[in-house]
Amino acid sequence: MPSQRDIKRRIDSVRNTRKITRAMELVASAKLRRAQERIESLRPYAQAMRRLMAQAARQSGSLTSLPLLEERGEAARASIVAITGDRGLAGAFNVNILRAGFAAEAEMRGDGVGDVVYTAVGKKGAGTLNFRGLTVDRIFQGFSTEPTYADAQQVTEHLVRGFTEGHFDRVLVVYNAFKSVLEQRVTVERLLPIERELVEDEQEHDPLVESRALALFEPDPDIFLSKLLPTFLDTTIYRALLESAAAEHAARRNAMHSATDNAGSLISDLTLAMNRARQASITQEILEVVAGADALV
Repeated sequence: MPSQRDIKRRIDSVRNTRKITRAMELVASAKLRRAQERIESLRPYAQAMRRLMAQAARQSGSLTSLPLLEERGEAARASIVAITGDRGLAGAFNVNILRAGFAAEAEMRGDGVGDVVYTAVGKKGAGTLNFRGLTVDRIFQGFSTEPTYADAQQVTEHLVRGFTEGHFDRVLVVYNAFKSVLEQRVTVERLLPIERELVEDEQEHDPLVESRALALFEPDPDIFLSKLLPTFLDTTIYRALLESAAAEHAARRNAMHSATDNAGSLISDLTLAMNRARQASITQEILEVVAGADALV
């Protein structure tokens, strides 16, 4: 049985750990609020871009000439963009992303895709992919918790260049979508080629698009749309990065909250064990005194 001194040392150690996890929980909560504000501020911009795309597509004669909308029947090679974190201590946040990426890879191979490569966004994902010996064509790291629009542009530029030059025929992005503090949902979206339904649905359901008061585009809508689609991809990647950042902060906050609660429970158990050890020591001393007194009689 451990001595009182050993138990007390362990209690002190757990208390120090609880201070750290509590501080990390507070920091994650503060960063989560800022991340939520950034997501909210992006939504009106993304909605306005969708409406503008829909208006240009409606005035365009055909969308078949746009390379980013090109549907390639036989996809020989695909890329999976796995958006993970640069740090751990966030529960199953990174593991869930990689599991979804592996499942997407297996599904695409079942559909006849011959080769699948990964684009790793985040240090943790890149480390696991390299450890498994999987093909990683590019690694982006250092901005998982506070991404900027410039970071999203770097990722998009790499993906668009690979798609237009024929290095891969399909691009999927896997990330944790932020739903609430307690819920982060793993999301798999097709990034390239851009789904035409994104434009068609906007035309069908947006009353501003259905109206006849459409904008006049200069140059013509086809050229305008060809310039707008890369920006749309930048915004899509940026939104995924912001969602992932908020989800990571929420996951880390929840993990640290659980760790703090567990530390408190462990301290209570250790305190009870220490009191029992002290009581046993006192009882033993009393027995020794009584035994000594009996020996003197």
